[in-house]
Amino acid sequence: MSSGINSRKLEHIHIIQADEDVDRQKNYFDRVQLIHRALPEIDLDNIDTSTTFLGKQLGCPLLISSMTGGDHEVIKKINRNLAVAAEAMEVAIGVGSQRVMFTNPDARASFAVREQAPNTLVFANIGAVQLNKGYDISHCREAVEVTGADGLYLHLNPLQEAIQPEGDTCFAGLASKIGDVAQNLEVPVILKEVGAGFSIPDVQFAMENHVRIIDVAGSGGTSWSRIEHHRAAETDDHDMGMRFQDWGVPTPVALQQLSPFKDRIQLIASGGIRSGIDMAKAVILGADLVGLASPFLKPAMESPGAVVETIKGIQREFRTAMFLLGIDKVEDLKGNTDLLL
Repeated sequence: MSSGINSRKLEHIHIIQADEDVDRQKNYFDRVQLIHRALPEIDLDNIDTSTTFLGKQLGCPLLISSMTGGDHEVIKKINRNLAVAAEAMEVAIGVGSQRVMFTNPDARASFAVREQAPNTLVFANIGAVQLNKGYDISHCREAVEVTGADGLYLHLNPLQEAIQPEGDTCFAGLASKIGDVAQNLEVPVILKEVGAGFSIPDVQFAMENHVRIIDVAGSGGTSWSRIEHHRAAETDDHDMGMRFQDWGVPTPVALQQLSPFKDRIQLIASGGIRSGIDMAKAVILGADLVGLASPFLKPAMESPGAVVETIKGIQREFRTAMFLLGIDKVEDLKGNTDLLL
């Protein structure tokens, strides 16, 4: 089982590299239009992009979203480079699913990112469906301890599991088990999709079960349905992953739909976000933190410096967008729908 999970994570990386259309590039954020200020009346050099999340100061509201983890030198290198860069640039980082470390102890080292990122915001990660497969709060605590995390992602991926040859598809009765963890875990629980988005009933379930942070992870970017299509055996349903590759709620739509809940929850926006301009739009639509994954994979396979340069580029775009909107503090950007055309 452990070698199977490890191999699957490597397969995912190879598929993403080999098939450029795994990134659906729907560019849904291009449909969100902002008011340009020809006279912004602020100094670009004085713009403050910093923010706080879960009590930690960040250089900008950027999260390196969950990608991978396991017992392979390539995977360890990716996570190590991401963590070093996240610490250097004061941005948040989430690790990939930690399920593999419970069957393969050698994989634990790939998740121990606190060693490289002693101060910045770090999220652990377990598939929520595993709570129906024998996992409980003790597994969640162990995931948090190994990662040194400030919060725990419980990721929801029903589409991916439905397409995946070895997928776990029993999501029945999961909300109450998530609630038990959220109520008793020592760090906050964040519910996260993996590319198909959140809807209003999902958030209502979450709030009823003590969850106060949602990562909408909408459609438009990396399609895990398409990735699993490549891994599927030759069956009558072999093309199903392709048919569902664009399934889900686009990230900007999810943010807009969930705006009435903003006084009760915090939102993380991820899914199809590829630039600092998209980041600014996501914050305007109500996101407290904005996650990107795909743009960091290639640089993470090179060096921490390559990841740092990617972060710097995104930050420059984000700062420039604030300048052109006449906004000099992130707090004045958050939820400010007056900036929308």
